[in-house]
Amino acid sequence: MAHPSTYRPRPGEIPTDPGVYRFRDKDGRVIYVGKAKSLRSRLSSYFQDIGQLHPRTASMVLAGASVEWTIVTTEVEALQLEYSWIKEFDPRFNVKYRDDKSYPYLAVTMGEEFPRAQVMRGAKRKGTRYFGPYAHAWAIRETLDQALRVFPMRTCSAGVFKRASQVGRPCLLGYIDKCSAPCVERVDAEHHRRIAEDFCDFMAGESSKFVKRLERQMKAASDELEFEQAARLRDDIGALQRVLEKSAVVFGDGTDADVFALADDELEVAVQVFHVRGGRIRGQRGWVAEKEFETVPEVVGHLLQQLYGGEEGEAVPREVLVPVLPEDDGSLGEWLSGLRGSRVDLRVPQRGDKRTLMETVERNATQSLARHKVARAGDLTARSQALQQLQELLELDESPLRIECFDISHVQGTQVVGSMVVFEDGLPRKGEYRRFIVRGQHDEDGAAATIDDTAAMHEVLTRRFRRYLKERDEPQGRDEETGRPTRFAYPPQLVVVDGGLPQVNAAARAIEDLGIVDVSVVGLAKRLEEVWVPGQDFPVVLPRTSEGLYLLQRLRDEAHRFAITFHRQRRSKAMTNSALDGIPGLGDVKRKALLKQFGSVKRIRAASAEELVEVPGIGRALAEVIQRELTGAPAEPTVNLMTGEIVDEPRESND
Repeated sequence: MAHPSTYRPRPGEIPTDPGVYRFRDKDGRVIYVGKAKSLRSRLSSYFQDIGQLHPRTASMVLAGASVEWTIVTTEVEALQLEYSWIKEFDPRFNVKYRDDKSYPYLAVTMGEEFPRAQVMRGAKRKGTRYFGPYAHAWAIRETLDQALRVFPMRTCSAGVFKRASQVGRPCLLGYIDKCSAPCVERVDAEHHRRIAEDFCDFMAGESSKFVKRLERQMKAASDELEFEQAARLRDDIGALQRVLEKSAVVFGDGTDADVFALADDELEVAVQVFHVRGGRIRGQRGWVAEKEFETVPEVVGHLLQQLYGGEEGEAVPREVLVPVLPEDDGSLGEWLSGLRGSRVDLRVPQRGDKRTLMETVERNATQSLARHKVARAGDLTARSQALQQLQELLELDESPLRIECFDISHVQGTQVVGSMVVFEDGLPRKGEYRRFIVRGQHDEDGAAATIDDTAAMHEVLTRRFRRYLKERDEPQGRDEETGRPTRFAYPPQLVVVDGGLPQVNAAARAIEDLGIVDVSVVGLAKRLEEVWVPGQDFPVVLPRTSEGLYLLQRLRDEAHRFAITFHRQRRSKAMTNSALDGIPGLGDVKRKALLKQFGSVKRIRAASAEELVEVPGIGRALAEVIQRELTGAPAEPTVNLMTGEIVDEPRESND
C-alpha cells in the first residue's frame, strides 16, 4: 500500500470550487467517490496524520494511489455527478444505503391497449403506474383478489390473453366475474381502460368515492326489490373495506410522503421508510448497512441520493420527512424537485401526525437494528477474521481483499467450461463473475486434443490474466472505444482453484508464464478440505472451525455451482443441435424452407446444388456452402439425450 504522502496534491493545486473527487488504487480502479463545497478543504482533510483518521478512512487513503477531481458550477451538479460516478464505478469504499433486493410493486400497465394489473419487480417502466412497494408478493395478490370484485380488469399474461382471443373463450376469472374479459370482447378497450383508471384512482387514495357510489347503488337495488343485486354490491363494499383495512390512515389531508428514520451505532445503521400515498401507508421498506465513517446527516444525504437517483420522477413524493437534515439540504431538495418535476418539501417534522408517524418509524428502525445484531452477531468480525487468517496461514504479503476462484466442469472431456467467481471483503461480487468456454489445443490436422482438468485450468487462467495485462495498459483501466471501465483490469490478491496439487501447479504456471508475480495461488481439495500451495509436497491444513477455511469453502462451492450451471446450459443446447445449425448464411426461415422441401437432412445432403437453388431464398453460393458443410459432417444421428428422440436422420460421410 502507498503512503498518502506519495500522491498528496500540493495545496495550491486544489481549487476551492465545489466539485466531485475520485480516489484510485495502484491499478487505476476507483475506490471512493465524494463531493465537496470546497475541494481544497475536503481533500486536505484526507491527508492529515493517519493516526487521526477514522480506521475506515485510513484504510481508504492507504489503498489509494492517486486522487483526481472535477469542478462543477453548483452543488446540484456535484450531487448529480457524484451519483453518476458511484453508479458507474461502484467503488468499494462507498457504502450502499439501500438494500440490494427488489421489492415487489402492484403495477398497472396503462401503456398497453388493455391495461394489466400484476406483481412487478425491478426497474420502472414507462407508461406503467406503480403502487407500493409491498413487503411480500402475496400481499399484492391478496389485495388484487379483493379489488377485482369491484374493478374486474385484466391480470393475465399476453400469451393467455392471445389464446383466449383465438378460441373465443375466457379464462376462469372471466367466468367468475373477476375479469371483464376484453379478450372475448365482453367489453371494448375504452370500457376496460376506464375500469383500470378507476382501480388506479382507488389505489392512489381516492377510495371514499367508490365506496359511496357502491352504497348508493346498493340502496337503489334494495328499493327496487333486487335483493340479489344488493347482496352482491354489499359484498363488493366489504371487499373494498378489507383492502382499505390493510393500509391504515395516518394523514387526514391525503398527503403523499416518504417518512425515513434511522437507528445507528458505531458500525451499522438501520434504515426504515414508510411510503404514504393519499394519507395511507402503502408500503414499508427496511434494511441495515455498514455506517463506516459517515455522520448521520451524511448518511441521510447519501440515502436519499441512492434511493431516488434511479427512480422515475413520479416516484418522488411531495414531502420527504427525515430525522435530520443533510448537510446540503438546499441542493438536495432542488435535485429532488428536478426529479419530480415540481416542488419537493424536504424537512424534519416537529409536531402533529407527521411527528407521531416519524416516532413509529424510529421504533421500527430501532427494533430492526436490534434483531440484526442478534441474528448476525460477529458477522463483520468473522469476515475480517477470515481474511486475516488467510493472510497469516498462507503467508500472504497483504490481506486478500479480492479473491477469485476458478473451477472446471465437463463430462468425459466434452463441453468443457470454466467459471470465475469474485469475493471482495469476504462477500460475493456477482456482477464480476465470468464464464469461459475451454477451446483446448489442436493437433496438426486441426483435430482437438483431449482436455483434462489441468490443461483446462491452465487455459482459463492464461486467458483471464492475459486480459488483465491487456486492460492494465489501457488508459486508466478503461476501454478505448466505449470509455467504460474494464472489468479484468483489477487483479486479485489471491487465486483459489477447485482441486489438488496438479490443478494448483497448472494455475501457478499459467500466471508465471505471463510474468505476474504479485498474485498468490492456492487450491482447495474436496476430499479432506486440504489447502495446496504450488511447489509444496504437503498441504496446509486449516482448523476445521476456522473462518478462513469457511470462506474458502464458500468460494469453492460458489465456483462449482456457477460452472456446472453453465455446463448444463451448453449440454442441453448441444443435445438438440441439427446438422443445419451453424451453417453460415442459413437462418431459421431458410432452414425451415429446406426441411419443408426435402423432408430430412439426409435428403438435403443428397440433393444437388441445382435442386437446392429451387428452394425459395437459397442462391447458388449458399447452396454450395450447404453442400460443403453437410458432406463434411460425421455419419451419426443427432439425438435428444433427454427424450431419446432422433432430431435428424443419420448423416452420410465421404469416408
